[in-house]
Amino acid sequence: MSKSVFITGASSGIGRQLAFEFARRGYRLALGARREDLLQSLQAELAGQFSVAVEIAPLDVTDYPAVRVCLQQMADRLGGLDIVVANAGISYGELVGCGEFAKTQKTFETNVLGACATLDAATELFLARGSGQLVGISSVAGFRGMPGAASYCASKSALTTYMEALRAQLYERPIQVTAIYPGYINTPISRNMDSRPFVIDVEKGGRLIADLIEKRVDRAMVPRFPWSLVARLLPLLPTRVIAKVD
Repeated sequence: MSKSVFITGASSGIGRQLAFEFARRGYRLALGARREDLLQSLQAELAGQFSVAVEIAPLDVTDYPAVRVCLQQMADRLGGLDIVVANAGISYGELVGCGEFAKTQKTFETNVLGACATLDAATELFLARGSGQLVGISSVAGFRGMPGAASYCASKSALTTYMEALRAQLYERPIQVTAIYPGYINTPISRNMDSRPFVIDVEKGGRLIADLIEKRVDRAMVPRFPWSLVARLLPLLPTRVIAKVD
C-alpha cells in the first residue's frame, strides 16, 4: 500500500503545492484547512489528475481539540498516516505598539499553538503505531527578528525550538522529526511583503520540500543556497543593519 500524508493549511500556498507533489508521487492524501470550498476544489483537481485517495476535512488548527479528532479520523479513513505536515500558518506584518496586538495573538495561536497541537496529536498516533514522520514548516524568519514581522519571526523561532525538543524526546524512537525552513517562496503570505530576496516560485519550493521530506532529513533550508549561508549570518548582523530592513 502507498504511503499516506496529512497536511494542514492545504488550501493554498506551500500546503496546496505539497498536495500536488505528493499526489504526483503516489501518496494517499489527507488535507485539512479552514476554507472548505477551496479544499473541495483542490480535491476535485487532484482527483482529475491523479489516481490517489484524497480525503479532506475543514480544520481550524486553533480549535485545538478538533485537531486531535481530525487526525484520528483521517488515520481511520486512510488506514493509518505515515507523515504529518504541520504547515498551517499566517502573517500580518503588524507593528508592535500600534494597536494591532490582536494580530499578534492570532499569529501565535495559529503558527505556534496550532502547529504544536498538530504535532502533539501526530506524535500520539505515531507512538501508538510505532513509526511515522513529523514535519514542521518553520521559516528562515525564525533565525532573527525583523522590524514589521516581530510576531511572525518569533512564532517561527518558537516552532523551531519545539521541533528540536521533540526530536530529542523521540531520539530513540522510530519516529523521524523533520524541520523545514523555507526562504521566500511565491505564496499568498509572501506576496504582501515589500522585499523578497532570492524568491522562488511555489512549484519549485513544493518540489524541494517534498524531496527533503522523502529523504527524511532532520532539518533543511529551502532552497539550500543561499539560505544556509544567510541563516548563519543573520544572528551576527548589527541591529543597525537589521533596523534598515523593513
